[in-house]
Parts: sequence; structure tokens; C-alpha cells
Amino acid sequence: MPGLSELLARGDAVLDGGFATELEVRGHDLRDPLWSARVLRDEPAVVEDVHAAYFEAGADVATTASYQATFERLGEDAGPLLRRSVELARRARDRTGGRGLVVGSVGPYCVVWANGAEYTGDYAAAGDEQIAVTQRRRLAELVAAGADAIAFETIPNVREAAILAELLEELPGVEAWLSFCCRDGVHLSDGTAIDDAIRAAGRNGRVTAFGVNCTPPEHVGALLERARSVTDRPLLVYPNHGRAWDEAGYTWSGIGVDRFPARLVARWRALGASAVGGCCGIGPQAIADLAGRL
Repeated sequence: MPGLSELLARGDAVLDGGFATELEVRGHDLRDPLWSARVLRDEPAVVEDVHAAYFEAGADVATTASYQATFERLGEDAGPLLRRSVELARRARDRTGGRGLVVGSVGPYCVVWANGAEYTGDYAAAGDEQIAVTQRRRLAELVAAGADAIAFETIPNVREAAILAELLEELPGVEAWLSFCCRDGVHLSDGTAIDDAIRAAGRNGRVTAFGVNCTPPEHVGALLERARSVTDRPLLVYPNHGRAWDEAGYTWSGIGVDRFPARLVARWRALGASAVGGCCGIGPQAIADLAGRL
């Protein structure tokens, strides 16, 4: 089966969509510090069904339901659950034709706090070694389970981005993308310019592709321009629906989109996006719409 590099070399790859928000659409209450990892633990068949829905919509990738699964939150149950996330995505692939990659999701370190720090990038309470120890264990489980590649996603902090790139040096041959959560058309959530973040994470050459996710779609074009100015690695984007997350109320608010306008997708591709998908609020129908264009 072709790997991540081969998929991105096509230039028209379709990523999957928002996993947790699709669970909510299907009636699952995720108001829990474990978020989607609670469903991974308690209702694995549901996880498999969501992956299958995205493959059936035309996605070339299933990103595992491991974003929020950490040893800090789950104890020693985390290892089996991380491995289960890969197996469920693989099962969904097999039952929908056997095509596509299973990509292990490693959410940012701040998921251990479950406080929405993805959108602030405030890592003052976390030291470099603390971040590395947490992420190394999660990464090792996903690789051992046979994930085709790794997605370091929704990374809001430049320090963590550099640490994740260093961890890849411990795993020769493992392909991974690294995608950032951004607050505007220039900056990560922590205020670092995306071009500086890519320089920091790209020094050792171990990151296969860089991207932007869980970021309002109106910022993506400008972010792609800055990213392309500092790297020749493939670029990928999977924005959210553009609404704002309210941690206190555990709700999304504001005006957003349920699928991306054709003009936006065309611009992202013209700016170098080799793969396009969706994050929070972008469901299987929107991915089917993307697949029909790409």
C-alpha cells in the first residue's frame, strides 16, 4: 500500500473530517475530559462506523480516534486503547473496499489538561521533558499497532512542534505530518508566526508534511502562503467550520460553514495544498463534496 509521501505526491488527496463533532451529530454526549476517547473506550463499534462513513464519502485517510487518549487520563488502559484506535480504523477500511491510509492521531500535549489550551497555546505549566515523555508513549503505541503514518495535529505551541520533530528521530522510517492550530492568518495559537514554527520543526528533516487544522477557513490561504515560503515539504489543510469554541459552555458559537466553498478549496490547492479535509464541524457529506471536486 502506498505510504503518506506517495499519497501526498498525487496532489489531490482527501482527508477525513471532524471525528468528535460527527459523534455528537450521531447523538453522543462528549462533555467529558476524555472527549472522543470516552467513545473509543466504551463504544468501539461507533468509532468504526464513523471511520467507515468517511471512507465511504471518499476520504483517502482515516485519522484514528486517539486524539484525547493519554496515559495521564486513562492510566495503563491508554496503551490498549491507542492500539484499539488503529485496529478500528483498519477494520473500517477493510469493510469499505480496503483502500486508504490509517493515520495515528497524536493530539497536542495540552489535551492532558482538557481545558481548551489548543486555542491559547499557553504551555507555561509544561516543561520540555514533560511534553516529550507524554507524547513519546502515545507515539510508540500507535507505531507498534501498525499505523501507516502519524498525525501530530492541532499543535498550538512552537516548543511542542520542535519536540515532536525530535521524537521522530527515535523512529526511523515513520512518516508523520505536523499540523498547527492557528488564531489568524499568521500566528499559531501561542503567537508564533507559522513560518517560524515550521523552521523550528523542520530543522532535522523528519517531518513528512506540514499543515493547518482546526483553524477557521478564512485564515488558511494566508497561512499556506507563509508556510510555502519556508518549506518545500508537502502541505495539507483541514480547517474547522469557522465557529468559536466556548470552553465554559462547551459549545461552538458564531457563523460558520458546513462545507467549504469551491473557490476556497481551489485557492488552497493553487497555494500548494496537496491534501484537503475537515476538522470540527465538517462531516461526511462535506468530505463527499470535497472528494467530488478533487
